[in-house]
Amino acid sequence: MPIKESELILNEDGSVYHLNLKPENIANTIIFVGDQDRVAKISKYFDTIDFQTQKREFKTHTGTFKGKRISVISTGIGPDNIDIVLNELDALVNIDLKTRRPKKKLKKLNIIRVGTSGSLQNDIPVDSFVISTHGLDLNAMLHSYQINQVTNPEIEDAFIAHTNWNSNKGRPLILENHAGLEEKFESDQTFKGITATAGGFYGPQGRVLRLPLEDPILNDKIDSFNHKDLRITNLEMETSVIYGLSKLLGHNALSINAIVANRANGTFSNNPGLVVENLIKYTLERI
Repeated sequence: MPIKESELILNEDGSVYHLNLKPENIANTIIFVGDQDRVAKISKYFDTIDFQTQKREFKTHTGTFKGKRISVISTGIGPDNIDIVLNELDALVNIDLKTRRPKKKLKKLNIIRVGTSGSLQNDIPVDSFVISTHGLDLNAMLHSYQINQVTNPEIEDAFIAHTNWNSNKGRPLILENHAGLEEKFESDQTFKGITATAGGFYGPQGRVLRLPLEDPILNDKIDSFNHKDLRITNLEMETSVIYGLSKLLGHNALSINAIVANRANGTFSNNPGLVVENLIKYTLERI
């Protein structure tokens, strides 16, 4: 059966609804950034920019870097936006938009998230890079899908026990990166560990303004978690969903973050823009 128009929405020109993209507009290698202003900070290093578009917070530049075709897409903030971006990108490469049927031969995308984050560990300093070996999903969005086939119950159970996790918030999930991409991007400049992915910036990340928290010491429990030398290195809002949906859809994904703050010792980078710029160069040279 063809996919219904209400399920796969297309614009009048045939592009996918939110991203405003057609299949020919994207490369097989895609860099994700949260901030739409960061798209141009990456594409300025391209040899050519062949395509540009923007709709809402979703901005795309596609071009070439040292002969390799690359797309940069801004996802905006949070798990809900990643759900939109990854499903629509997969539709572009793995669904025939004219017949509205999945293709028989499926394509794998290589997705690299270049983000910023705060370190949770004293020994991971500001101005460093962290590669996410796993995403720890704390926001429950992935439970909308048949996700258990790609999760790691052993680490999840250990985290639940360590934090005395409130089951009303949904079971935390552990999703792995793509090992081949990790090998390509790791170096003596990078730290590695689990990246926790929250569903919001304030309460879900332990920040208190006027509202009390469900678990005021959850951040301390997150910081102290260690399972077979795996620890939680940083906290942000996208990685676990990128890993989870990529696994389910058959794509390769890696998240690498510039550390601009250290929440364990209260420090902040003196030049966060330079840290991000250095990570952009680092990523492009290894892509």
